[in-house]
Amino acid sequence: MVRSLWVAALATLAVFPVACGSAAPADDQDGASGEVVVFAAASLTETFTELGRRFEEANPGTTVTFNFAGSSSLAKQIVEGAPVDVFASASPANMEQVTETDAVSGEPTVFVRNRLEIAVPAGNPGDVTGIADFADEDRTIALCAEEVPCGAAARKALDAAGVTAAPDTLERDVKAVLTKVELGEVDAALVYRTDVRAADDTVEGIAFPESERAVNDYPIATMAEAPNTEGARAFVDFVLSDAGRSVLTDAGFDGP
Repeated sequence: MVRSLWVAALATLAVFPVACGSAAPADDQDGASGEVVVFAAASLTETFTELGRRFEEANPGTTVTFNFAGSSSLAKQIVEGAPVDVFASASPANMEQVTETDAVSGEPTVFVRNRLEIAVPAGNPGDVTGIADFADEDRTIALCAEEVPCGAAARKALDAAGVTAAPDTLERDVKAVLTKVELGEVDAALVYRTDVRAADDTVEGIAFPESERAVNDYPIATMAEAPNTEGARAFVDFVLSDAGRSVLTDAGFDGP
């Protein structure tokens, strides 16, 4: 059984353990054992939880402990010395914050890309039809704060559309934005299309052409001071493997 663990330096942040399962194991990763601590962008929650489960199954004796949050928050805590083996960011800019402090071992690798969709509650009660509706002050709008990758991407998309948004709330990460939509607290939001898919029937997605101007690259890297160097390398290799890429693309991510 997978253990649930709080990273000591981050007691105020939620850490999501990987659940046990029965998927067919992949080939064992040489040298993988013990706990592997992975800091990953909030938009990777579902896919990395699944990858962690499969990695554990392929490597008996390993435990993957995740900390999912906004990439900017994760980068800040890594720079401040939080113990971590792997960092997967939703933006090269946040990865660069970490690499500039020599906290990364080797060069980060872009492993997927992601794009935005308009998310509306089931049934689209606000009658939202496109990105232009984000300027309508009569509609309730949620966006990510601009310091996190989904917020920076939203700004690019809105600028490309020539739309000045009138957001009613700015959230700390994409999952917080999605929750507003799922609860029907807003008429529309900009989230990643992978989050729309993960929300199943509670949220509807509306594609819009300007999203092509705001595609996010997701880099992954092992940490120079990783407590579990071999485990970190094995987990990154697993994410980059054909099996790993299949999980990610099935969830709606684009290949690098």
